[in-house]
Amino acid sequence: MSTSSSAPARSGKKTAKKAAGKAARKSLSPTALGLPAKPVKPRASDPPATHLRAKLDADLRAVLKHEPGTRSGVDPEDLHQMRVSTRRLRSILKTAGGPLGSTADAARAELGWLGGALGEVRDYDVLIGHLREVVAEFETADQLAGHELVSVFVAERARAKKRLRKVLDSERYRMLLQSVAQLTRRPDHEPEAAEKSTVDDSDPVTALRTPHRKLAKAIAVLPAEPPDPELHALRIKGKRLRYAAELALTSAKKKRADRVRKLISATKDLQTILGDHQDAVVAADRMRELVRGAAEGNARIGFIAGRIAERELVKRLDTRARWRSAWLKVDAAAQRAM
Repeated sequence: MSTSSSAPARSGKKTAKKAAGKAARKSLSPTALGLPAKPVKPRASDPPATHLRAKLDADLRAVLKHEPGTRSGVDPEDLHQMRVSTRRLRSILKTAGGPLGSTADAARAELGWLGGALGEVRDYDVLIGHLREVVAEFETADQLAGHELVSVFVAERARAKKRLRKVLDSERYRMLLQSVAQLTRRPDHEPEAAEKSTVDDSDPVTALRTPHRKLAKAIAVLPAEPPDPELHALRIKGKRLRYAAELALTSAKKKRADRVRKLISATKDLQTILGDHQDAVVAADRMRELVRGAAEGNARIGFIAGRIAERELVKRLDTRARWRSAWLKVDAAAQRAM
């Protein structure tokens, strides 16, 4: 009895290990891209461009670290972390990439392309994981239909994963990695202006003003009940402020570093609330689409989809009641950090 029941588990582990090994062989290593054997660790006294390159180095290594797991699909967290690192790279280049020259703009555009491919699968991972949690809370009589509903999105995710693997196998992706790796290296000759331009461009802590101002301005013009897409846009602006703060932390002195850490914590809280709001909006919308499309004529799935949609709309209202207070904490933390 125990032998037969454990055989499928051993077989599954063996398959996963084989997939992980195959994915690792396809992935590039840091040394293959010309990165140093160990991550760069700048001193607080180093110029801003040195801190910028070190942050790019760290995030590029994170992309490479999680790429094998993203390819194999064994653990969805790998794809999540690879996407986060890709977005950090793109945001840092947008906020502080000026000293690195025009090639930073081209790399940023390509990172947007990669982020889109990763995001498609990640959105399915989030949706499926959330739906499974919701279905697990239903009565036993409704769980079978709930699993049928989830299986619709599992099939869509499988197709999205195939598209993502093609992206990761492409020459365009390899060229992107090489271009970011090149940005981490200091050129043989670097004009002084590239390290010491204007204060706003060169000082990472002072540079927090730009993403903070954009976020504050966007919030100031919102109506009392903002449309869902505008709240999603705020989350993106909040992420840019957080990533800029993470860069600033590497060169901030102790007293200011503590303030920057509090800003990072506050932006994380705001992101969580706005992220929960967006997840609820997406889940409710997908339930409506499911009823109109794949589930049409299937009363059982239609009933479950309606129950889920109702729950998500309640969650949406809850997050709408909390995000403004979270923003006030971000604003206060930013004012103290700058």
